[in-house]
Amino acid sequence: MEDPVERLEVLVRRGAELLTGHQRRRFQAEATQALCGGSARRAERRFGWGRAAVATGLNELRTGIRCLEDFVARGRLRLEDRNPQLAQDIRDLVEPCTHADPELKSERRYTKLSAREVRQRLVSEKGYAATDLPAERTMRDLLNRLNDRLKRIQKAKPLKKTAATDAIFANVAAVRAAASSDPEVLEISMDTKAKVAEGDYCRGGKNPDRVGWDDGEGLGS
Repeated sequence: MEDPVERLEVLVRRGAELLTGHQRRRFQAEATQALCGGSARRAERRFGWGRAAVATGLNELRTGIRCLEDFVARGRLRLEDRNPQLAQDIRDLVEPCTHADPELKSERRYTKLSAREVRQRLVSEKGYAATDLPAERTMRDLLNRLNDRLKRIQKAKPLKKTAATDAIFANVAAVRAAASSDPEVLEISMDTKAKVAEGDYCRGGKNPDRVGWDDGEGLGS
């Protein structure tokens, strides 16, 4: 048969695990006063709680003053926050190779430098030791947080309209005008962009009515 004291201790531990912050400290303080004689050290040995948290809860329970949690200050700071000079050196290297969004739809910037190239330039141009720099994956995350994305920069785009375009169309218009006045000239319009399958490449070499020629040969044969 299970010991009722051990069962009670298990329930107390589970109850504390379901709470956070001030509520957990309040629960631990009340359990310490009721079961451990108000001793934070005894509560630590019996329930496995941190006695600093239990002591804080006892003080809150005695004075009625609640301590505010500073959750923002917890955790490890980001690399750019711990080493602002490194972040500034990275900006100095990336900025000349960076351009803005061509459509100006976002504030995101694009650079042609990869994380590996940035690490190499930090060593060769800024004097950093390779062992003091973050790994390539961490450097990539750092560049993303600095709002720089890796993207190949297009140097130039081909012109859609050449200098002779107007002259070519003017020549075509003059020829059409001369041909329209000559009754012996037949004008044919042809779309040179469309691709039409003919002959043996159309419908397996058969004519549109799917009836072959008398000699059995397909269209275009």
